[in-house]
Amino acid sequence: MQIKRSYLIAGGVFALVVAFFVINTIIKALTPKEKPVAATQATEPLVKVALIAEVLRPSVIAVRGRTEANRTVVVRAETAGPVVATPAREGSFVRKGQILCRLSVDARQATLDQARAALKSRQLQREASARLAEQGYRSQTQVLQDQANLDAAQASVRQAEVLMEQVNVRAPFSGVFDRRDAEAGTYLTPGGACGTMIELDPLVIIADVSEAEVGALRIGETVSATLVSGDVINGRVRSVARDADPATRTYRVEIEARNTALRARSGLSADVKVSTGAGPALLVPAATLVLDSAGRQGVRYVTAADRVGFAAVTVLDETPEGIWISGLRGPVRVIIVGQSYVSEGQKVRVATR
Repeated sequence: MQIKRSYLIAGGVFALVVAFFVINTIIKALTPKEKPVAATQATEPLVKVALIAEVLRPSVIAVRGRTEANRTVVVRAETAGPVVATPAREGSFVRKGQILCRLSVDARQATLDQARAALKSRQLQREASARLAEQGYRSQTQVLQDQANLDAAQASVRQAEVLMEQVNVRAPFSGVFDRRDAEAGTYLTPGGACGTMIELDPLVIIADVSEAEVGALRIGETVSATLVSGDVINGRVRSVARDADPATRTYRVEIEARNTALRARSGLSADVKVSTGAGPALLVPAATLVLDSAGRQGVRYVTAADRVGFAAVTVLDETPEGIWISGLRGPVRVIIVGQSYVSEGQKVRVATR
């Protein structure tokens, strides 16, 4: 049977079409699927990281404080009388023993002169009694009585001298005569105030530390305090309260610092940093700190599998170079660009530059 030529042509075209589809399918199966991979990479966010090493750094507790005088004393008169002179200038530095107020002598000088004259008489009587006793004209009992009279006269002189000295109201220690309460002409009774003395060297810094941090403090630990004036003074912890303030639940800490030039005043606010040993820490840029979904403060980093991790951290200190944190062990690739646009566990691409 002879086949028509049109059928042969149609069969040939059909065979070519089938062969084309078969060959195309085989080629697609053998060709690597690069386009889906590229598409996947395009969906992964690009971040920039910094490899930050862990270092051993002194631990610091930062609190707010205030300066106080080491001692504040109201200097009072021991005797009565009108004030006749105020040699110390208000607000000036005075040495221990310097006169702050001088009272009128009144009859005290006469009392002292009388006591000294009586003492001289008793001395002569005692000497004469001793000579007579040696010659046998005076008994030993009379000699002892004259000696007792001499001792009494000496005591009277010392008493008169003390009363005489009490007209001078003196500084009990070296410090600043901060306020004068009595002017010339003021009559002071015993216990009347001449003025107020304050001791500013050493200077005391008072800080209130929370119950969570007070356990790390020890007597003698070093302290650095930046005053509101910008001056920085150094000192040591001298006492830590054992009983908390019932209103604030904080503990009073006293820090003693040298203030030889008396530049720091009492009552200044201070940023206090107390060193409490050393521990591992990382220095990160301030912008790396973020909050997770639970509201915890921390940093995001990239793991070895190029996935995002999150670590809650504790801020130890803030410096111009960055923020010192604890709670993350290094070295670690901390995300410094793009940390706010990725989430924990997400696959990311790390920028090479």
